[in-house]
Amino acid sequence: MHPPTTVVVPLLFGSIATGSGAAILAWRERPNPGATPLVWLLGGQSVWATCIIFSLSAESVSETLTWTKLGWIGVMIVPVAWILFALEYTGRDQYITRRSVALLSVVPVLTVCLAVTEQYHGLLYVRPAGVTVDGAVVAEQGGLWYGVAAAYTYLLGVLGIVPILGLVSSRATAFRGQSAALLVGITTPWATNILYNAGALPSAGIDPTPIAFAVSGVAYLGAIRRFRMFGANPAPTWRAKEFLFDHIHEGAIVVDGHDTIVEINQTGAAVLGVDVDRALGSPASELLPVNGPIQADGGRDFLTVGTESTSQSYDVTVTELTDRRDHTLGFVFTLHNVTRYLQQQQRLKVLNRVLRHNIRTEANIIQGYAERTADETAETIKRRTMRIVELSEKGRDAIDLFEDAVGEWNQSSLDSIVGDCLAGARDAFPDVAFELERPTEDATIPDGAAVVVNNLIENAAVHNAGSDPRVSVSAWVESDRAVVQIADNGPGIDEYELDILDSGTETPLRHGSGLGLWLVKWGTETIGGSVDFEPAEPTGTIATLTVPLSGSDGRTPAPRDG
Repeated sequence: MHPPTTVVVPLLFGSIATGSGAAILAWRERPNPGATPLVWLLGGQSVWATCIIFSLSAESVSETLTWTKLGWIGVMIVPVAWILFALEYTGRDQYITRRSVALLSVVPVLTVCLAVTEQYHGLLYVRPAGVTVDGAVVAEQGGLWYGVAAAYTYLLGVLGIVPILGLVSSRATAFRGQSAALLVGITTPWATNILYNAGALPSAGIDPTPIAFAVSGVAYLGAIRRFRMFGANPAPTWRAKEFLFDHIHEGAIVVDGHDTIVEINQTGAAVLGVDVDRALGSPASELLPVNGPIQADGGRDFLTVGTESTSQSYDVTVTELTDRRDHTLGFVFTLHNVTRYLQQQQRLKVLNRVLRHNIRTEANIIQGYAERTADETAETIKRRTMRIVELSEKGRDAIDLFEDAVGEWNQSSLDSIVGDCLAGARDAFPDVAFELERPTEDATIPDGAAVVVNNLIENAAVHNAGSDPRVSVSAWVESDRAVVQIADNGPGIDEYELDILDSGTETPLRHGSGLGLWLVKWGTETIGGSVDFEPAEPTGTIATLTVPLSGSDGRTPAPRDG
């Protein structure tokens, strides 16, 4: 037995009220993704429910049949609006085109037409089936097209649910709540309709689906108000992934577990010299430098394409893709252009060889000839020659610094770095009095700091021409950083030199006197530290180097002098 009309009609009014409330809220949220299709969906539900109310209130059989036929307009709006909502809300709006909407509307339009003209064909018949205890005429619906229309609505319902289900497992709590509410809103009336068509509900001809729209309305209201469906929208997530994949400057190729390329971006296709459509489905081993089983998790190789004069080199990184149970799904190959880096590395190697061997060899020959004489000119030649050697050594240090900065820094003890640097300075500048205050606790820092400390100590000693030259070095650990301070009693660093360092560059007319302070600057930058200079009292300079500790806590008790 179906419920009396006196009960059904109020329930239908309730479903219309909740659906209209949700539709008004959705309308206010335009143009947020999904808002407009949701209004259409809720509008379709209300049309369906309204037509049933009018059919139950009709005073004649023909009037009942007319409202029942018109109810098909609302029935067929719902599935189309739902699939459009699901696509737009989840960011897949690229599938929503005039063509796709027109194709989706073919079956609904035919259904409405067949419902209106049912007396001529019977494919979708609507005919009286009896009278309720309240005197309302009950319409029976069926026919071959009825099954087609029902199957179509169920199909679109499932297709729309699929992308929404993907949000249930989202890491964003708001998306999980929204998607759960949406699933309740869509599955409740659809489940009711399926049970009705299967004859599992005692409805006696009255489709109870619109009554279930009351639950849908409440669910949609909850999604909009409680879970901020249009305030925290997942649409950008899907589009952002596509945008990043397609527009990153690096080539990206996705390979499945069977060596087949399943995705590739435009940059990747350009690097490999293939068309995207041709690359998809091709064996990865034919296009990529894959030798044997793919090595993931940091596995690297170089790929060189082009002729010798125009060749480009790419660093190939392989990353494994796994599912939630750590089963391998495939691999992502990223191709990073390292041509300029490799060229720069080759040039640095040549310069390193010239500075390390050729200049020193030539300087030694000149110095040897100068030592054959003993006049003032010979002394000048020897001093200048030594200056050339010093400059070549600093140039070599700079090259080492740049090369090491590209890779991983080796790590050294703070105590050993300041100890070794000071020992070398004592040998190089025997006329300078050095003092060392070692750190009370040791720490591990990048060994690039040694270049900085060496040059700071040298700068403090070499320009200190007073009668009692002194340089004091102290080191300590402060929070997550190591501090090395070098103080001298010399004339102080010329402001001109410091201004050039602050500007970061030199010109032919405005340049420093050497490479020492530049090495301090470059070395500090490459190890992520900082250096400050301030005047000492009564004369001199205090240079303070701050270096980040290596690792979370590399502190150890410092070795002490015996």
